[in-house]
Parts: sequence; structure tokens; C-alpha cells
Amino acid sequence: MIKRYSIFVVVMLFLANAINYLDRSAFSVAVPYIKKSLDINAAELGIIMSVFFVGYAIFNFIGGYLSDKYGPRKIFAGSMTLWSIFCGLTITAFNFVSLFVIRLLFGFGEGPLAATTNKTVNNWVPKEKRARATGIAFSGSPLGGAIAGPIVGFIAILWNWKISFIVITLIGIIWAIVWYKFIKDKPRDLPNVSEEELKDYEPETEMAAVSKKSAKTPLTFYLKQPTILCTAIAFFAYNFILYFFTTWFPGYLSMERHLNIESMSIATSVPWIVGFFGLVLSGTISDFIYKKTGKLLFSRKVILVSGLLCSAVCIGLTGLAKTAVSAVILMALGIFFMYITGALYWAVISDTVEADKVGGASGFVHTLANISGIIAPSVTGFIVQFTGSFTSAFLLAGALALIGAVCVWIFVKPFKVKNNKQHVA
Repeated sequence: MIKRYSIFVVVMLFLANAINYLDRSAFSVAVPYIKKSLDINAAELGIIMSVFFVGYAIFNFIGGYLSDKYGPRKIFAGSMTLWSIFCGLTITAFNFVSLFVIRLLFGFGEGPLAATTNKTVNNWVPKEKRARATGIAFSGSPLGGAIAGPIVGFIAILWNWKISFIVITLIGIIWAIVWYKFIKDKPRDLPNVSEEELKDYEPETEMAAVSKKSAKTPLTFYLKQPTILCTAIAFFAYNFILYFFTTWFPGYLSMERHLNIESMSIATSVPWIVGFFGLVLSGTISDFIYKKTGKLLFSRKVILVSGLLCSAVCIGLTGLAKTAVSAVILMALGIFFMYITGALYWAVISDTVEADKVGGASGFVHTLANISGIIAPSVTGFIVQFTGSFTSAFLLAGALALIGAVCVWIFVKPFKVKNNKQHVA
């Protein structure tokens, strides 16, 4: 019974992440229309893109903490409802300031998404399958990004780009209603479930076992560990690439490669599609390595390091590409290798933090990682504004991925609890 229900939970998480990126990517694809109708320049547009991540980053931690305290059912339903409403309100913006406020509040609403997704997976999936389930849940994001381009592009051509935002808003609200009505916070909340069934779904980390024998481990203990902090640094690099791609790659194809709206909408879908497969493979490969080696942290770390290194090379080369076709191919490869690490940041947290702190720890890591969302769009906007080219922006994104890989390789290690017992194999 629990197994079937947990599959339903993961499917709902997959759909939530797909809707999430429908929202985000719709804005990016609509940028040429928004830029023209509101008469804003590239630097101002970069600020608009960045302000979303101010609200988003703040509520990464708050949302994760609240999901620990009140459960993911209520937090996720409220979050989806709020961000869907502000997605729809995008079409009411009439100048720079109004769009600035709407995007800021949009970010507040969307902030709890990722940490609450990880909290939900932690509640519903056994440890040996958790990375794969996390990869599947988050793989909705690139799929949503892939779908958004053609949807917004063709609706803009046939009717008006604003209609796509209304459609996406309605989809989000319907999802929130279904989630709130049918999803439980954890397996124990299901009716007629036995203690025998619950054994696999309420696993105890080594840290939790130690905590039972001594004082409860506070959340702050985890937040100071180099393993958690360096996972956040690598996640920062991952997100910098992601948000650079999400916010500016459509504009790069339009402004520098001179693709029209139809061609640009299709071209931007290619990296998202390969990214979807990368994210699905992410957890599956890691769980396979863990099964073969019995080394949990190693199975996460080897994928993180190799994926970030390969992504760094491909993203850097994209900035040096001579044609639109080669740029799209290289960017697609870069996004694939980036996404192949996507489930493992969350898996490291779930593997090392006791269950009742996973939401808070996930939110903390995601907050640090999403500072990149504040920086990447603005920095890229100013680079484009003052250099007249995207080359330096691509090289910067690649360099950050390289730094992330080095941090994981050197500093993500087993750590010790206060009684000096080593945690994480």
C-alpha cells in the first residue's frame, strides 16, 4: 500500500517541478515581448530576472524549516497557489517597478519548492532508492522548461504571449487543490498501515541513532559542517549555470544569433530535453554505484565531480562557438552534464541529516545555492550591456562549475558527531 502511494507522491512532485519551470521559462521566452512593451534595457532586464531570486532564496530556508514544522502537504499547497497567482499577475505589469514587485513576490511564493520536495522524498522513499526518486521528482523541471518554449512561442504567434501565463496559472492552482486533498505528510498518516510496512519508510540515519543516545543534534550542527557547506558551494555553481541558461540563453539566441521567435523557442527546448534525461539518470546511476560499492557518500561524490567538470568544459566552449547550431549542441551537453549532478546535492543532505532536520538543512543549502540566482542574471546583463557579447558570461559560468567540482572533491567527506563517531560511509 505504501509503495503504491509513494509512487503517486513522486509523480505529483514531478508534475510540481514541471509546472515550476513552465512558469520560469515562460518568462524567459517572453523576454523580447516584455522588453519591448515595457521599454527596458538589458541591464534593467537582468535586475528583473535577479529580483525573483531574492524572494526565492529567502524562502528556500523558511519554506524548508516550515515543512519540517508543519509538514510538506500544507506548505507545498500554499506555495504552489501563491506562485501561480503571481505568475498570472506578470501580464498586468505596466513598467519596470511593477514588474520588479511582481517578480519579487513570485520568488517568495516559489521559495519552498525544492526543500519541500526533498523533505517529501525523504519521508516517502527508502534510503537505497532515494537518489533515484529525487532525480525523477526534480526531472520535471527540465521537462517543464522544454515544454514552455514551444508553448509560449506558438501561443505568442497565434494569439498573445499573455494567454500562456493565464493557462499556466490555472494548471498550478489545479495541482495545489489535488495535492492538498490527496497527499499525506508521511506514511504513518495513511489509514490501516502496519508497523512492519513502516520500517522501510522511517529509516534512521546514524546521526539519529547517536542522537537518541545523547542530546538531540541541533540543526546548526549540520549547517556548520564542511560537507554541507561545500555541497552548497557546488550547488551554487550548478544553479549559476542553470539560471544563466534559464534567464539569458533564449535572449542570447535572439540577440546574438538572431533567431526568430519560432526558431528560438524550439532551439531552447533541446538543452531542456537532454537535461531531463540527465536528471533522471543522476540518481539512478548513483544508487547503482552505492549498491555495488556500499559506499554511500562516494556514490554521490563521484557523479558530482565528473558531472561538474564535463559541464564546465561544455559551457565554456559554448561562449566560443561560431554558429547557432554548435552553440545549442554545446549548451545541451553542458546542461546534460550539469543535470546529471542534480539529484545528488539533495541526496547528500538526506543521507547525512536526521529526518526531522532535512527540510531546514535542505532549505539552508538551497538558500546559499540560490544566491547565484540573484547574481547570474544581473551579472550577465551587465556583461552583455558593457561588452556587447555573451562570451565572457559563458566562460564565467564554466569557471564556477570547475570551482564547484574541486570543492566537492577536496572537502565533501565523512564528518563526525560530538561523541567522535564518524557519520556517513
